[in-house]
Amino acid sequence: MTTTYAYDDVAGLAGTDLGDTDWLEVTQDRVNLFADATDDHQWIHVDPERAAEGPFGGPIAHGFLSLSLTVKFWSELFDVTGVTTRVNYGLDKVRFVSPVKVGARVRMNAVIAEVTEVPGGYQFAVDQTIEIEGGTKPAVVARGIYRFYA
Repeated sequence: MTTTYAYDDVAGLAGTDLGDTDWLEVTQDRVNLFADATDDHQWIHVDPERAAEGPFGGPIAHGFLSLSLTVKFWSELFDVTGVTTRVNYGLDKVRFVSPVKVGARVRMNAVIAEVTEVPGGYQFAVDQTIEIEGGTKPAVVARGIYRFYA
């Protein structure tokens, strides 16, 4: 569920837990499309038969595929009205904690860690955790940096 704030109200949002997104199934089709987009066709991702004999018992998503879902999930959790431009500014610390098996469902929790005024807008440092349904460890832990300009 998207939490929407007016631009004039975002300066004090540090520490706000935005909650969790809906679950998303990581399908083999999604993994294959990512492999095509990145030219990373390693068998552990795209060859289900060979991957079944590998260390995870089946194919897994690319770590960077799991990380890239933060963009989709972030936009599901947070929006600001009264802005002209939204920018994915980058990442700070990123860790791929657990592999995501094809067929698993993932979701993200996001906490706004910092809000900083920048020329023409605000920058948000967001602690993002992608969890695997039924898992004991997260798939990805990252701090995303986003900018919203008025």
